[in-house]
Amino acid sequence: MKKKFLPGDSVEISSKEVGFMGSYYEAIIVEPVVGNKNKYLVEYLTLITDDQKRYLREIVDATEIRPSPPKIPVSDFNILDQVDVFDNDGWWVGRITGRDLVNFYVYFDRSTGETLRYRFPQLRVHQEWENGKWVPSQKAEIYK
Repeated sequence: MKKKFLPGDSVEISSKEVGFMGSYYEAIIVEPVVGNKNKYLVEYLTLITDDQKRYLREIVDATEIRPSPPKIPVSDFNILDQVDVFDNDGWWVGRITGRDLVNFYVYFDRSTGETLRYRFPQLRVHQEWENGKWVPSQKAEIYK
């Protein structure tokens, strides 16, 4: 089931570029491309143009767009939880492999193969967009 997007919809764009696979970038739908119902003009919320004067806009295929995931408040993450990490202007999928008093160590098996450290505010519950619904993919301690 394909989702139709409307101007103003909050979305995330998946990157297909080498070195950026597995990352998602926050954007707003500007408008559908006239004459092509599978493409949309989007404006990114974290990426800017080369001259650094405005947010980057580009035409994106509908297969690279998903709605913005709902925010799931959590109190903590555990070892092996799958998370999204905000880094380099986008969200990257990884798995927590360790922690200390202030950092979580996240392994990026879908992208770089590196393990990097992050603070709690840089993490969110990873969710997959499946059959028109968001499905959390790990068991973080969710606030009740």
